[in-house]
Amino acid sequence: MSSISHDHAGHHGHGHDEHAHHPSGIMRWITTTNHKDIGTMYLWFSFAMFIVGGVMALTIRAELFQPGLQVVHPEFFNQMTSLHGLIMVFGAIMPAAVGFANWMVPLMIGAPDMAFARMNNWSFWLLPPAAIMLVSSLFVPGGAVSAGWTMYPPLTVQNGMGMDLAIFAIHIMGASSIMGSINIITTILNLRAPGMTLMKMPLFCWTWLITAYLLIAVMPVLAGAVTMLLTDRHFGTSFFNAAGGGDPVLFQHIFWFFGHPEVYIIIMPAFGLVSEIIPVYSRKPLFGYASMVYAVAGIAILSFIVWAHHMFTVGMPTAGQLFYMYATMLIAVPTGVKVFNWLATMWRGSITFETPMLFALGFLFMFTLGGFTGLVLAIVPVDIQLHDTYYVVAHFHYVMVAGSLFAFFGAVYHWIPKWTGTMYDEKIGRWHFWLSLVFFNVAFFPMHFAGLAGMPRRIPDYATQFTDWNMLSSIGAFGFGLSQLVFLYAVLKCIRGDGAKAPAKPWEGATTLEWTVPSPAPYHTFETPPVVK
Repeated sequence: MSSISHDHAGHHGHGHDEHAHHPSGIMRWITTTNHKDIGTMYLWFSFAMFIVGGVMALTIRAELFQPGLQVVHPEFFNQMTSLHGLIMVFGAIMPAAVGFANWMVPLMIGAPDMAFARMNNWSFWLLPPAAIMLVSSLFVPGGAVSAGWTMYPPLTVQNGMGMDLAIFAIHIMGASSIMGSINIITTILNLRAPGMTLMKMPLFCWTWLITAYLLIAVMPVLAGAVTMLLTDRHFGTSFFNAAGGGDPVLFQHIFWFFGHPEVYIIIMPAFGLVSEIIPVYSRKPLFGYASMVYAVAGIAILSFIVWAHHMFTVGMPTAGQLFYMYATMLIAVPTGVKVFNWLATMWRGSITFETPMLFALGFLFMFTLGGFTGLVLAIVPVDIQLHDTYYVVAHFHYVMVAGSLFAFFGAVYHWIPKWTGTMYDEKIGRWHFWLSLVFFNVAFFPMHFAGLAGMPRRIPDYATQFTDWNMLSSIGAFGFGLSQLVFLYAVLKCIRGDGAKAPAKPWEGATTLEWTVPSPAPYHTFETPPVVK
């Protein structure tokens, strides 16, 4: 492979002979092996899925605006709750995190590209067919999966063809995740610039390295669980069918053995992004770097021994309940270390509140709140009361949306000058932040109260005493959904080049390698690796 640079800084002379076989237009995107192109496709795909999943969420909230059956049939409502979960987890949040990894990890470690460039292309192009399968399952006889995103049997055995499509889609997305993870691990371990030891890497690379190991560990477990569902449905096995001697609780164990590490797979890249943002706008190095690395590793290890806190109500022995309760509480320690380190980074720093910093602070505040409600749910007697109520819905949306999504928004504003060469509009960015923050809390904070009062989740109708909380939640959800159009506008403005030209280093406090290349980042970077002191 000839090492020819399309660098803006020079080498224009011999850039042309490569252009001859450099596809353009649509083929550029289909055949690309460039990490920046693939990162961009991941991020756009994730945003499209975020919109699709968001429309489903708004369908749910429109139905729940008032008691009684309002907008959709109960069966369709169940399909919406199930697909909304699956699409948001596997179609929106995970691809977004991989998109950031693709774009930023090579730039941060001074690598010319990802280690396996063709596999990188392949791991992206598996996603659109899987997403199409998930969404098209709405149109097959019997409709989409309606057993919740957790796909618990025996409901899943009774679902129609939509269930098979969902199982197939999950397999494909799982394969994509595993390939992406192998690629990220290999890139980080083998392609770092001279002088960049593991303990000098930006924290985002660390969080992704550990996340990738988690993915490789748990994705096959999910694949096993859904394959057993498939054979129960079509091949007469009884893994989870009590009538044939199986056990539906077994599925829950296998599913949550994947499902709880999955929560950390979703949140850890967000931790990494926030750890990149806060030092830059505090103009201080990250406080306690080594302890942050160990905390992430600690969270990853502990994530394997807490899964059964999702199952306190299935009749496990008290000793089991106690073990999982204490193990769950233990995870609060490394998470607390991270929160304190972020606060210590800001302490006496010269902070400015640009949009990325606002989102990082929003993340910090609300993720901590979501973490606290997680500790409440870890207490067995409390959980038995609150299990499957809206309190749980509130808890995980504070972690998933206010955690991951806010960190992602912050990261987009932080790096979009580097991606597009144009500064984003600060005013629009602030509008996006404040609208998102306010409406998010209007949508999800009332759910705590509805849950404490005993409102069950996944129901299309409810008792009249919950009306006020639900009306508030629905108004907040529609407000939050619409405020994402502001984000889209801000991003499109940058892509069009409508704004100030971005310098190579737009942020005063930025120190990592990606700020040493011109903005927009050249198509090929670091063909001669930078030397890290």
